[in-house]
Amino acid sequence: MKVSIIEGNNPFLYEVSWEVCNRIGGIYTVLSTHAKQLGKQLGDRLCFIGPDIEKIYCPDQANPLFSEESTPLDAWRDQQQNTLYKVRTGRWNVPGSPLAVLVDFRAYYDMKNQIYAQMWDWYQVDSLHEYGDYSEACMFAYASGEVVKSLVEYQQARVQKQDVENQSEFVAHFHEWTCGMGLLYLKHCMPQVATVFTTHATSIGRSICGNGKALYDYLPGYQGDQMARELNMEAKHSLEKTAAHQADCFTTVSDITAQECAQLLDKKPDVVTPNGFEDDFVPPAHKADKARAMARAKLLDVAEAMLGHDLPEDTLLIATAGRYEYRNKGLDVFIESLRLLKQKLQEESLNRPVVAYILVPGNVSAPRQEVLDRMNDLDDSSHLRYGRRVRQFANEMDMNVLPSKGAIYHPYNSHWMHYIEDDKVLNAIKAAGFGNSLNEKVKVIFVPCYLHGNDGIFNMNYYDLLQGFDLTAFLSYYEPWGYTPLESIAFSIPTLTTSLSGFGAWAAQINADAGNIAGGVAVINRYDGNYAEVAEKAAETYYQFWRMNFVETAQTRKKARAISRKAQWSKFIKYYWEAYRMALQEKNKRLSEN
Repeated sequence: MKVSIIEGNNPFLYEVSWEVCNRIGGIYTVLSTHAKQLGKQLGDRLCFIGPDIEKIYCPDQANPLFSEESTPLDAWRDQQQNTLYKVRTGRWNVPGSPLAVLVDFRAYYDMKNQIYAQMWDWYQVDSLHEYGDYSEACMFAYASGEVVKSLVEYQQARVQKQDVENQSEFVAHFHEWTCGMGLLYLKHCMPQVATVFTTHATSIGRSICGNGKALYDYLPGYQGDQMARELNMEAKHSLEKTAAHQADCFTTVSDITAQECAQLLDKKPDVVTPNGFEDDFVPPAHKADKARAMARAKLLDVAEAMLGHDLPEDTLLIATAGRYEYRNKGLDVFIESLRLLKQKLQEESLNRPVVAYILVPGNVSAPRQEVLDRMNDLDDSSHLRYGRRVRQFANEMDMNVLPSKGAIYHPYNSHWMHYIEDDKVLNAIKAAGFGNSLNEKVKVIFVPCYLHGNDGIFNMNYYDLLQGFDLTAFLSYYEPWGYTPLESIAFSIPTLTTSLSGFGAWAAQINADAGNIAGGVAVINRYDGNYAEVAEKAAETYYQFWRMNFVETAQTRKKARAISRKAQWSKFIKYYWEAYRMALQEKNKRLSEN
Protein backbone atom coordinates (compact mmCIF):
# COMPACT_ATOMS: atom_id res chain seq x y z
CA MET A 1 0.00 0.00 0.00
CA LYS A 2 1.33 3.43 -0.95
CA VAL A 3 1.47 5.91 1.91
CA SER A 4 0.95 9.62 1.35
CA ILE A 5 3.67 12.13 2.12
CA ILE A 6 1.11 13.99 4.18
CA GLU A 7 -1.82 12.03 5.49
CA GLY A 8 -4.91 12.54 3.34
CA ASN A 9 -3.03 13.77 0.25
CA ASN A 10 -2.07 11.91 -2.90
CA PRO A 11 0.87 13.95 -4.20
CA PHE A 12 2.40 14.04 -7.64
CA LEU A 13 6.16 14.61 -7.66
CA TYR A 14 8.04 16.13 -10.60
CA GLU A 15 11.85 16.10 -10.42
CA VAL A 16 13.64 18.40 -12.84
CA SER A 17 17.33 18.08 -13.61
CA TRP A 18 19.77 18.50 -16.48
CA GLU A 19 20.97 14.97 -15.68
CA VAL A 20 17.71 13.10 -16.17
CA CYS A 21 18.50 10.45 -18.82
CA ASN A 22 21.81 12.29 -19.26
CA ARG A 23 24.75 10.67 -17.48
CA ILE A 24 27.33 13.40 -16.91
CA GLY A 25 27.94 13.62 -13.16
CA GLY A 26 26.97 12.88 -9.60
CA ILE A 27 23.45 14.27 -9.81
CA TYR A 28 22.67 11.55 -12.35
CA THR A 29 23.61 8.99 -9.70
CA VAL A 30 21.45 10.72 -7.09
CA LEU A 31 18.34 10.71 -9.26
CA SER A 32 18.79 7.37 -11.00
CA THR A 33 19.42 5.48 -7.77
CA HIS A 34 16.70 7.03 -5.62
CA ALA A 35 14.00 6.66 -8.28
CA LYS A 36 13.15 3.15 -7.15
CA GLN A 37 12.58 4.14 -3.52
CA LEU A 38 10.41 7.11 -4.49
CA GLY A 39 8.52 4.97 -6.96
CA LYS A 40 7.67 2.39 -4.32
CA GLN A 41 5.52 5.01 -2.67
CA LEU A 42 4.40 7.18 -5.57
CA GLY A 43 4.25 4.80 -8.54
CA ASP A 44 3.46 6.76 -11.71
CA ARG A 45 2.81 9.87 -9.65
CA LEU A 46 6.58 10.26 -9.90
CA CYS A 47 7.88 11.83 -13.11
CA PHE A 48 11.38 12.99 -14.07
CA ILE A 49 11.92 15.86 -16.51
CA GLY A 50 15.18 16.34 -18.38
CA PRO A 51 16.66 17.72 -21.62
CA ASP A 52 16.12 15.83 -24.86
CA ILE A 53 19.84 15.43 -25.47
CA GLU A 54 19.28 12.97 -28.30
CA LYS A 55 17.05 15.27 -30.36
CA ILE A 56 19.07 18.42 -29.66
CA TYR A 57 22.67 17.27 -29.84
CA CYS A 58 22.81 13.66 -31.10
CA PRO A 59 20.01 13.18 -33.65
CA ASP A 60 21.77 10.18 -35.18
CA GLN A 61 22.20 8.33 -31.86
CA ALA A 62 19.55 6.67 -29.75
CA ASN A 63 19.59 7.47 -26.05
CA PRO A 64 20.07 4.10 -24.31
CA LEU A 65 18.85 5.59 -21.05
CA PHE A 66 15.38 6.44 -22.36
CA SER A 67 12.62 4.20 -23.69
CA GLU A 68 10.01 6.06 -25.70
CA GLU A 69 6.96 3.93 -25.03
CA SER A 70 3.31 4.13 -24.13
CA THR A 71 2.73 5.59 -20.65
CA PRO A 72 -0.10 7.21 -18.67
CA LEU A 73 1.16 10.52 -20.08
CA ASP A 74 0.27 9.70 -23.70
CA ALA A 75 -2.91 11.77 -23.67
CA TRP A 76 -1.11 14.74 -22.14
CA ARG A 77 1.71 14.46 -24.66
CA ASP A 78 -0.73 14.47 -27.57
CA GLN A 79 -2.11 17.81 -26.34
CA GLN A 80 1.32 19.50 -26.54
CA GLN A 81 1.56 19.83 -30.31
CA ASN A 82 1.22 23.62 -30.40
CA THR A 83 3.52 24.47 -27.50
CA LEU A 84 6.86 26.25 -27.81
CA TYR A 85 8.58 23.29 -26.17
CA LYS A 86 8.54 19.82 -27.73
CA VAL A 87 8.39 16.72 -25.58
CA ARG A 88 8.84 12.97 -25.73
CA THR A 89 7.41 10.73 -23.04
CA GLY A 90 8.53 7.31 -21.90
CA ARG A 91 10.51 5.72 -19.11
CA TRP A 92 13.99 6.15 -17.71
CA ASN A 93 15.96 2.92 -18.01
CA VAL A 94 17.03 2.68 -14.38
CA PRO A 95 15.75 0.54 -11.48
CA GLY A 96 12.10 1.39 -10.94
CA SER A 97 11.58 2.49 -14.59
CA PRO A 98 10.05 5.86 -13.64
CA LEU A 99 8.11 8.06 -16.03
CA ALA A 100 10.30 10.52 -17.92
CA VAL A 101 9.58 13.58 -20.05
CA LEU A 102 12.38 14.83 -22.28
CA VAL A 103 12.18 18.46 -23.36
CA ASP A 104 13.43 20.06 -26.56
CA PHE A 105 13.87 23.68 -25.49
CA ARG A 106 15.66 25.17 -28.52
CA ALA A 107 12.79 27.47 -29.50
CA TYR A 108 13.27 29.43 -26.26
CA TYR A 109 16.61 30.88 -27.34
CA ASP A 110 14.74 33.38 -29.53
CA MET A 111 13.02 34.80 -26.45
CA LYS A 112 16.03 34.63 -24.11
CA ASN A 113 16.18 38.37 -23.46
CA GLN A 114 12.47 38.54 -22.66
CA ILE A 115 12.85 35.64 -20.21
CA TYR A 116 15.78 37.33 -18.48
CA ALA A 117 13.84 40.60 -18.24
CA GLN A 118 10.88 38.71 -16.83
CA MET A 119 13.06 37.10 -14.15
CA TRP A 120 14.45 40.50 -13.21
CA ASP A 121 10.96 41.99 -12.93
CA TRP A 122 9.65 39.08 -10.86
CA TYR A 123 12.59 38.25 -8.61
CA GLN A 124 15.52 40.58 -9.45
CA VAL A 125 17.58 37.75 -10.93
CA ASP A 126 20.61 39.43 -12.51
CA SER A 127 21.40 37.74 -15.84
CA LEU A 128 23.28 40.73 -17.26
CA HIS A 129 26.70 39.07 -17.04
CA GLU A 130 25.64 35.61 -18.22
CA TYR A 131 28.07 33.56 -20.28
CA GLY A 132 29.00 29.97 -21.06
CA ASP A 133 26.37 27.39 -20.21
CA TYR A 134 24.07 29.86 -18.45
CA SER A 135 21.63 30.43 -21.31
CA GLU A 136 21.43 26.75 -22.22
CA ALA A 137 20.59 25.80 -18.65
CA CYS A 138 18.06 28.59 -18.22
CA MET A 139 16.20 27.88 -21.45
CA PHE A 140 15.84 24.25 -20.42
CA ALA A 141 14.75 25.24 -16.91
CA TYR A 142 12.17 27.76 -18.10
CA ALA A 143 10.74 25.27 -20.60
CA SER A 144 10.62 22.63 -17.85
CA GLY A 145 8.68 25.02 -15.63
CA GLU A 146 6.09 25.34 -18.37
CA VAL A 147 6.03 21.55 -18.76
CA VAL A 148 5.35 21.06 -15.04
CA LYS A 149 2.60 23.68 -15.16
CA SER A 150 0.97 21.89 -18.08
CA LEU A 151 1.25 18.49 -16.36
CA VAL A 152 -0.36 19.84 -13.20
CA GLU A 153 -3.22 21.40 -15.16
CA TYR A 154 -3.72 18.10 -17.00
CA GLN A 155 -3.86 16.09 -13.76
CA GLN A 156 -6.20 18.62 -12.13
CA ALA A 157 -8.57 18.50 -15.08
CA ARG A 158 -8.89 14.73 -14.72
CA VAL A 159 -10.53 15.11 -11.31
CA GLN A 160 -13.93 16.73 -11.03
CA LYS A 161 -13.74 19.92 -9.02
CA GLN A 162 -16.43 18.80 -6.62
CA ASP A 163 -14.52 15.60 -5.81
CA VAL A 164 -12.52 17.27 -3.05
CA GLU A 165 -11.38 14.01 -1.47
CA ASN A 166 -9.49 13.04 -4.62
CA GLN A 167 -7.83 16.40 -5.19
CA SER A 168 -4.09 15.92 -5.40
CA GLU A 169 -1.15 17.87 -4.11
CA PHE A 170 1.83 18.65 -6.36
CA VAL A 171 5.51 18.96 -5.56
CA ALA A 172 8.16 20.13 -8.06
CA HIS A 173 11.77 19.44 -7.13
CA PHE A 174 14.47 21.37 -9.02
CA HIS A 175 18.14 20.39 -8.82
CA GLU A 176 21.03 22.88 -8.99
CA TRP A 177 21.20 26.46 -10.27
CA THR A 178 20.78 25.06 -13.78
CA CYS A 179 17.08 24.47 -13.03
CA GLY A 180 16.49 27.57 -10.91
CA MET A 181 14.49 29.50 -13.49
CA GLY A 182 12.03 26.63 -13.74
CA LEU A 183 11.30 26.91 -10.05
CA LEU A 184 10.92 30.70 -10.23
CA TYR A 185 8.61 30.46 -13.24
CA LEU A 186 6.43 27.89 -11.50
CA LYS A 187 6.20 29.79 -8.25
CA HIS A 188 5.06 32.91 -10.09
CA CYS A 189 2.67 31.24 -12.54
CA MET A 190 1.36 28.34 -10.45
CA PRO A 191 1.86 29.10 -6.75
CA GLN A 192 -0.31 26.15 -5.70
CA VAL A 193 2.60 23.83 -6.54
CA ALA A 194 5.03 23.22 -3.66
CA THR A 195 8.65 23.76 -4.73
CA VAL A 196 11.89 22.20 -3.52
CA PHE A 197 15.34 23.43 -4.55
CA THR A 198 18.52 21.39 -3.98
CA THR A 199 22.00 22.75 -4.43
CA HIS A 200 24.49 19.91 -4.70
CA ALA A 201 27.38 22.39 -4.54
CA THR A 202 27.22 26.18 -4.48
CA SER A 203 28.53 27.81 -7.63
CA ILE A 204 30.58 30.27 -5.57
CA GLY A 205 32.07 27.67 -3.24
CA ARG A 206 33.14 25.50 -6.18
CA SER A 207 34.58 28.53 -7.95
CA ILE A 208 36.51 29.72 -4.87
CA CYS A 209 38.18 26.31 -4.59
CA GLY A 210 38.68 25.94 -8.32
CA ASN A 211 40.56 29.25 -8.39
CA GLY A 212 43.00 28.07 -5.76
CA LYS A 213 41.59 30.12 -2.90
CA ALA A 214 41.26 28.75 0.62
CA LEU A 215 37.60 28.13 1.39
CA TYR A 216 37.38 26.68 4.87
CA ASP A 217 39.77 28.84 6.89
CA TYR A 218 38.16 31.99 5.54
CA LEU A 219 34.55 30.88 5.06
CA PRO A 220 33.15 33.13 7.85
CA GLY A 221 34.69 36.13 6.08
CA TYR A 222 33.40 35.43 2.59
CA GLN A 223 30.38 37.33 1.30
CA GLY A 224 28.64 35.56 -1.57
CA ASP A 225 27.62 38.57 -3.66
CA GLN A 226 31.07 40.12 -3.37
CA MET A 227 32.81 36.86 -4.36
CA ALA A 228 30.43 36.49 -7.31
CA ARG A 229 31.60 39.85 -8.65
CA GLU A 230 35.24 38.99 -8.05
CA LEU A 231 34.97 35.60 -9.77
CA ASN A 232 32.70 36.76 -12.62
CA MET A 233 29.90 34.52 -11.36
CA GLU A 234 27.15 37.08 -10.84
CA ALA A 235 24.53 35.48 -13.08
CA LYS A 236 24.78 31.93 -11.74
CA HIS A 237 25.07 33.11 -8.15
CA SER A 238 22.10 35.46 -8.44
CA LEU A 239 19.93 32.70 -9.86
CA GLU A 240 21.05 30.10 -7.33
CA LYS A 241 20.62 32.42 -4.36
CA THR A 242 17.19 33.56 -5.49
CA ALA A 243 15.97 30.00 -6.05
CA ALA A 244 17.21 29.00 -2.59
CA HIS A 245 15.29 31.86 -0.98
CA GLN A 246 12.13 31.48 -3.03
CA ALA A 247 11.75 27.69 -2.74
CA ASP A 248 9.22 26.35 -0.27
CA CYS A 249 11.96 24.03 0.93
CA PHE A 250 15.70 24.46 0.35
CA THR A 251 17.97 21.43 0.73
CA THR A 252 21.57 20.41 0.27
CA VAL A 253 23.44 17.13 0.53
CA SER A 254 25.71 17.43 3.59
CA ASP A 255 26.36 19.41 6.74
CA ILE A 256 29.57 20.75 5.16
CA THR A 257 27.66 22.27 2.25
CA ALA A 258 24.91 23.50 4.56
CA GLN A 259 27.47 25.73 6.29
CA GLU A 260 28.63 26.93 2.87
CA CYS A 261 25.05 27.75 1.82
CA ALA A 262 24.36 29.67 5.02
CA GLN A 263 27.43 31.84 4.44
CA LEU A 264 27.48 32.28 0.64
CA LEU A 265 23.76 32.16 -0.18
CA ASP A 266 22.56 33.79 3.05
CA LYS A 267 20.16 30.89 3.46
CA LYS A 268 20.51 27.92 5.77
CA PRO A 269 19.06 24.78 4.17
CA ASP A 270 15.79 23.62 5.65
CA VAL A 271 16.75 19.95 5.33
CA VAL A 272 19.99 18.07 4.65
CA THR A 273 19.31 15.23 2.19
CA PRO A 274 22.40 12.95 2.10
CA ASN A 275 22.97 10.92 -1.03
CA GLY A 276 22.34 7.20 -0.92
CA PHE A 277 22.92 4.32 -3.30
CA GLU A 278 20.79 1.45 -4.55
CA ASP A 279 21.73 -2.23 -4.39
CA ASP A 280 20.28 -2.89 -7.84
CA PHE A 281 23.50 -1.56 -9.34
CA VAL A 282 25.60 -4.16 -7.49
CA PRO A 283 25.78 -7.72 -8.91
CA PRO A 284 24.58 -10.52 -6.62
CA ALA A 285 27.20 -12.60 -4.84
CA HIS A 286 27.08 -15.48 -7.32
CA LYS A 287 27.94 -13.08 -10.17
CA ALA A 288 30.28 -10.71 -8.34
CA ASP A 289 33.40 -12.87 -8.57
CA LYS A 290 33.02 -13.33 -12.31
CA ALA A 291 32.34 -9.61 -12.83
CA ARG A 292 35.42 -8.71 -10.79
CA ALA A 293 37.60 -11.19 -12.70
CA MET A 294 36.47 -9.78 -16.06
CA ALA A 295 37.10 -6.19 -14.98
CA ARG A 296 40.49 -7.03 -13.52
CA ALA A 297 41.52 -8.86 -16.70
CA LYS A 298 40.58 -5.84 -18.79
CA LEU A 299 42.52 -3.44 -16.54
CA LEU A 300 45.61 -5.64 -16.68
CA ASP A 301 45.26 -6.13 -20.44
CA VAL A 302 45.23 -2.39 -21.07
CA ALA A 303 48.07 -1.74 -18.65
CA GLU A 304 50.24 -4.45 -20.19
CA ALA A 305 49.56 -3.16 -23.69
CA MET A 306 50.59 0.35 -22.66
CA LEU A 307 53.56 -0.63 -20.50
CA GLY A 308 54.84 -3.36 -22.79
CA HIS A 309 55.49 -5.99 -20.14
CA ASP A 310 53.65 -8.61 -18.11
CA LEU A 311 52.09 -7.76 -14.77
CA PRO A 312 51.76 -10.43 -12.07
CA GLU A 313 48.34 -11.55 -10.95
CA ASP A 314 48.75 -9.91 -7.57
CA THR A 315 49.37 -6.44 -9.04
CA LEU A 316 47.71 -3.86 -6.79
CA LEU A 317 45.19 -1.85 -8.81
CA ILE A 318 44.31 1.56 -7.39
CA ALA A 319 41.93 4.13 -8.88
CA THR A 320 40.61 7.62 -8.45
CA ALA A 321 37.72 9.03 -10.47
CA GLY A 322 35.35 11.96 -10.82
CA ARG A 323 35.02 15.22 -12.68
CA TYR A 324 38.11 16.94 -14.02
CA GLU A 325 38.53 19.41 -11.19
CA TYR A 326 42.25 19.17 -10.61
CA ARG A 327 42.39 20.66 -7.12
CA ASN A 328 38.81 20.20 -5.95
CA LYS A 329 38.80 16.44 -6.58
CA GLY A 330 42.28 16.00 -5.12
CA LEU A 331 43.93 14.88 -8.36
CA ASP A 332 47.01 16.89 -7.43
CA VAL A 333 47.47 15.25 -4.04
CA PHE A 334 46.62 11.81 -5.47
CA ILE A 335 49.53 12.01 -7.91
CA GLU A 336 51.83 13.28 -5.16
CA SER A 337 50.77 10.42 -2.87
CA LEU A 338 51.67 7.92 -5.61
CA ARG A 339 55.09 9.52 -5.93
CA LEU A 340 55.63 9.00 -2.20
CA LEU A 341 54.40 5.42 -2.47
CA LYS A 342 56.90 4.78 -5.25
CA GLN A 343 59.69 5.92 -2.95
CA LYS A 344 58.48 3.58 -0.20
CA LEU A 345 58.25 0.55 -2.48
CA GLN A 346 61.63 0.97 -4.14
CA GLU A 347 63.25 -0.32 -0.94
CA GLU A 348 60.95 -3.35 -0.73
CA SER A 349 62.17 -6.75 -1.93
CA LEU A 350 58.65 -8.01 -2.67
CA ASN A 351 57.92 -7.69 -6.37
CA ARG A 352 54.30 -6.56 -6.28
CA PRO A 353 53.79 -3.67 -8.69
CA VAL A 354 51.11 -1.01 -8.34
CA VAL A 355 49.12 0.33 -11.28
CA ALA A 356 47.12 3.46 -10.48
CA TYR A 357 44.34 4.53 -12.84
CA ILE A 358 43.02 8.09 -13.02
CA LEU A 359 39.50 7.78 -14.47
CA VAL A 360 38.63 11.41 -15.18
CA PRO A 361 36.95 12.61 -18.39
CA GLY A 362 39.13 15.19 -20.13
CA ASN A 363 39.48 16.69 -23.58
CA VAL A 364 39.60 13.31 -25.27
CA SER A 365 40.01 12.97 -29.02
CA ALA A 366 40.35 9.25 -29.86
CA PRO A 367 41.34 5.83 -28.47
CA ARG A 368 44.98 4.97 -29.08
CA GLN A 369 45.34 2.57 -31.95
CA GLU A 370 48.66 1.16 -30.74
CA VAL A 371 46.97 0.04 -27.52
CA LEU A 372 44.26 -1.73 -29.47
CA ASP A 373 46.84 -3.30 -31.78
CA ARG A 374 48.79 -4.73 -28.88
CA MET A 375 45.68 -6.06 -27.21
CA ASN A 376 44.02 -7.64 -30.20
CA ASP A 377 46.16 -8.03 -33.29
CA LEU A 378 48.23 -10.84 -34.78
CA ASP A 379 51.73 -10.09 -36.05
CA ASP A 380 53.13 -11.28 -39.37
CA SER A 381 54.19 -14.61 -37.82
CA SER A 382 50.69 -15.23 -36.45
CA HIS A 383 52.04 -14.88 -32.93
CA LEU A 384 49.69 -13.27 -30.45
CA ARG A 385 50.94 -10.09 -28.83
CA TYR A 386 49.47 -8.86 -25.58
CA GLY A 387 46.41 -9.39 -23.45
CA ARG A 388 45.75 -11.72 -20.53
CA ARG A 389 42.93 -13.56 -22.24
CA VAL A 390 44.73 -13.98 -25.56
CA ARG A 391 47.83 -15.19 -23.72
CA GLN A 392 45.73 -17.81 -21.98
CA PHE A 393 44.35 -18.85 -25.37
CA ALA A 394 47.87 -18.99 -26.78
CA ASN A 395 49.01 -21.30 -24.00
CA GLU A 396 46.06 -23.60 -24.62
CA MET A 397 46.92 -23.71 -28.34
CA ASP A 398 50.65 -24.20 -27.63
CA MET A 399 51.50 -20.92 -29.35
CA ASN A 400 54.34 -18.61 -28.46
CA VAL A 401 53.73 -15.12 -27.15
CA LEU A 402 56.00 -12.30 -28.25
CA PRO A 403 58.39 -11.08 -25.58
CA SER A 404 58.13 -7.63 -24.06
CA LYS A 405 58.27 -4.85 -26.65
CA GLY A 406 58.65 -2.06 -24.13
CA ALA A 407 56.22 0.72 -23.34
CA ILE A 408 54.38 2.56 -26.09
CA TYR A 409 55.25 6.14 -26.87
CA HIS A 410 53.88 8.41 -24.14
CA PRO A 411 52.77 5.49 -21.91
CA TYR A 412 50.51 7.53 -19.64
CA ASN A 413 47.20 8.01 -21.45
CA SER A 414 44.89 5.36 -22.87
CA HIS A 415 43.30 7.86 -25.30
CA TRP A 416 44.69 10.78 -27.25
CA MET A 417 43.65 14.23 -26.12
CA HIS A 418 43.25 17.65 -27.68
CA TYR A 419 45.92 20.09 -26.47
CA ILE A 420 47.65 17.21 -24.75
CA GLU A 421 50.76 19.26 -23.99
CA ASP A 422 48.67 21.53 -21.72
CA ASP A 423 46.89 18.81 -19.75
CA LYS A 424 47.39 19.28 -16.00
CA VAL A 425 47.10 15.61 -15.06
CA LEU A 426 49.59 14.39 -17.65
CA ASN A 427 52.04 17.16 -16.85
CA ALA A 428 51.77 16.37 -13.13
CA ILE A 429 52.41 12.67 -13.75
CA LYS A 430 55.57 13.46 -15.70
CA ALA A 431 56.69 16.16 -13.27
CA ALA A 432 56.40 13.63 -10.43
CA GLY A 433 58.99 11.49 -12.19
CA PHE A 434 56.83 8.61 -13.41
CA GLY A 435 58.22 6.88 -16.46
CA ASN A 436 55.99 3.79 -16.35
CA SER A 437 59.07 1.66 -17.00
CA LEU A 438 59.61 -1.99 -16.14
CA ASN A 439 61.73 -1.33 -13.06
CA GLU A 440 59.28 1.13 -11.48
CA LYS A 441 56.97 -0.44 -8.92
CA VAL A 442 54.30 2.23 -9.33
CA LYS A 443 52.82 3.10 -12.72
CA VAL A 444 50.15 5.69 -13.45
CA ILE A 445 47.64 5.54 -16.32
CA PHE A 446 45.25 8.36 -17.21
CA VAL A 447 41.91 7.42 -18.79
CA PRO A 448 40.52 10.78 -20.02
CA CYS A 449 37.08 9.66 -21.22
CA TYR A 450 33.60 8.84 -20.00
CA LEU A 451 33.26 5.12 -19.39
CA HIS A 452 29.88 4.47 -20.96
CA GLY A 453 30.83 1.18 -22.58
CA ASN A 454 31.90 2.53 -25.97
CA ASP A 455 35.17 4.37 -25.36
CA GLY A 456 37.10 2.21 -27.84
CA ILE A 457 39.64 0.76 -25.38
CA PHE A 458 37.87 -0.63 -22.32
CA ASN A 459 34.35 -0.76 -23.74
CA MET A 460 32.97 -1.32 -20.26
CA ASN A 461 30.89 1.08 -18.21
CA TYR A 462 32.31 2.64 -15.07
CA TYR A 463 30.50 0.43 -12.58
CA ASP A 464 31.57 -2.75 -14.38
CA LEU A 465 35.19 -1.62 -14.55
CA LEU A 466 35.24 -0.34 -10.96
CA GLN A 467 34.82 -3.87 -9.66
CA GLY A 468 38.27 -4.85 -10.88
CA PHE A 469 40.16 -2.50 -8.56
CA ASP A 470 41.63 -3.45 -5.20
CA LEU A 471 41.54 0.02 -3.65
CA THR A 472 40.24 3.49 -4.48
CA ALA A 473 41.26 6.93 -3.23
CA PHE A 474 39.31 10.18 -3.46
CA LEU A 475 41.39 12.84 -1.75
CA SER A 476 38.98 15.70 -2.37
CA TYR A 477 39.44 19.26 -1.22
CA TYR A 478 35.92 20.33 -2.28
CA GLU A 479 33.31 17.56 -2.27
CA PRO A 480 29.80 18.37 -1.00
CA TRP A 481 28.96 14.68 -0.82
CA GLY A 482 31.23 12.30 -2.72
CA TYR A 483 29.49 9.55 -4.66
CA THR A 484 32.67 7.94 -5.93
CA PRO A 485 33.79 6.54 -2.54
CA LEU A 486 30.23 5.39 -1.75
CA GLU A 487 29.97 3.64 -5.11
CA SER A 488 33.33 2.03 -4.46
CA ILE A 489 32.40 0.45 -1.14
CA ALA A 490 29.03 -0.60 -2.53
CA PHE A 491 31.04 -2.83 -4.88
CA SER A 492 33.17 -4.04 -1.93
CA ILE A 493 36.19 -1.94 -2.92
CA PRO A 494 37.86 -0.39 0.17
CA THR A 495 38.26 3.35 -0.20
CA LEU A 496 40.21 6.29 1.11
CA THR A 497 38.67 9.75 1.29
CA THR A 498 38.92 12.98 3.29
CA SER A 499 37.02 14.81 5.99
CA LEU A 500 36.23 17.60 3.50
CA SER A 501 33.80 15.38 1.61
CA GLY A 502 30.27 15.00 2.89
CA PHE A 503 30.56 11.24 2.60
CA GLY A 504 33.88 11.26 4.44
CA ALA A 505 32.44 13.27 7.31
CA TRP A 506 29.46 10.88 7.48
CA ALA A 507 31.70 7.79 7.36
CA ALA A 508 33.88 9.14 10.16
CA GLN A 509 30.77 9.54 12.32
CA ILE A 510 29.42 6.03 11.82
CA ASN A 511 32.71 4.10 11.58
CA ALA A 512 34.86 3.95 14.71
CA ASP A 513 37.76 2.59 12.64
CA ALA A 514 37.73 5.39 10.06
CA GLY A 515 41.43 6.09 10.57
CA ASN A 516 42.43 2.67 9.27
CA ILE A 517 41.86 1.21 5.80
CA ALA A 518 41.40 -2.20 7.45
CA GLY A 519 37.98 -0.88 8.51
CA GLY A 520 36.84 -0.64 4.86
CA VAL A 521 36.81 3.17 4.68
CA ALA A 522 39.72 5.35 5.76
CA VAL A 523 39.11 9.08 6.26
CA ILE A 524 42.06 11.48 6.28
CA ASN A 525 41.55 14.74 8.12
CA ARG A 526 42.03 17.50 5.54
CA TYR A 527 41.99 21.26 5.88
CA ASP A 528 43.35 24.22 3.96
CA GLY A 529 46.98 23.95 4.99
CA ASN A 530 47.87 20.24 5.18
CA TYR A 531 48.35 19.16 1.56
CA ALA A 532 51.69 17.46 2.30
CA GLU A 533 50.28 15.64 5.31
CA VAL A 534 47.34 14.30 3.27
CA ALA A 535 49.69 13.01 0.57
CA GLU A 536 51.91 11.28 3.12
CA LYS A 537 48.98 9.67 4.96
CA ALA A 538 47.49 8.50 1.67
CA ALA A 539 50.80 6.92 0.64
CA GLU A 540 51.05 5.21 4.02
CA THR A 541 47.50 3.88 3.59
CA TYR A 542 48.33 2.42 0.16
CA TYR A 543 51.43 0.84 1.67
CA GLN A 544 49.42 -0.67 4.51
CA PHE A 545 46.96 -2.16 2.03
CA TRP A 546 49.81 -3.34 -0.24
CA ARG A 547 51.19 -5.40 2.64
CA MET A 548 47.88 -7.11 3.48
CA ASN A 549 47.53 -10.82 2.83
CA PHE A 550 44.58 -12.44 1.09
CA VAL A 551 42.56 -13.01 4.28
CA GLU A 552 43.09 -9.45 5.51
CA THR A 553 42.08 -8.04 2.14
CA ALA A 554 38.92 -10.16 2.05
CA GLN A 555 37.96 -8.95 5.53
CA THR A 556 38.52 -5.34 4.51
CA ARG A 557 36.33 -5.77 1.43
CA LYS A 558 33.59 -7.25 3.60
CA LYS A 559 33.74 -4.29 5.99
CA ALA A 560 33.58 -1.82 3.11
CA ARG A 561 30.44 -3.46 1.80
CA ALA A 562 28.86 -3.44 5.27
CA ILE A 563 29.37 0.33 5.59
CA SER A 564 27.76 0.91 2.18
CA ARG A 565 24.58 -0.77 3.40
CA LYS A 566 24.19 1.99 5.98
CA ALA A 567 24.00 4.53 3.15
CA GLN A 568 21.37 2.84 1.01
CA TRP A 569 18.38 4.85 -0.14
CA SER A 570 16.14 2.77 2.08
CA LYS A 571 17.93 4.51 4.97
CA PHE A 572 18.24 8.01 3.45
CA ILE A 573 15.01 8.48 1.50
CA LYS A 574 13.25 9.64 4.68
CA TYR A 575 15.04 12.98 4.37
CA TYR A 576 13.37 13.53 0.98
CA TRP A 577 9.94 12.83 2.46
CA GLU A 578 10.74 15.34 5.16
CA ALA A 579 11.62 17.94 2.51
CA TYR A 580 8.41 17.29 0.59
CA ARG A 581 6.26 17.49 3.72
CA MET A 582 7.93 20.76 4.63
CA ALA A 583 7.43 22.17 1.12
CA LEU A 584 3.73 21.31 1.14
CA GLN A 585 3.25 22.82 4.58
CA GLU A 586 5.06 25.99 3.57
CA LYS A 587 3.03 26.22 0.36
CA ASN A 588 -0.24 25.90 2.30
CA LYS A 589 0.92 28.55 4.73
CA ARG A 590 1.96 30.85 1.88
CA LEU A 591 -1.40 30.50 0.10
CA SER A 592 -3.40 31.03 3.28
CA GLU A 593 -1.55 34.29 3.94
CA ASN A 594 -2.35 35.65 0.48
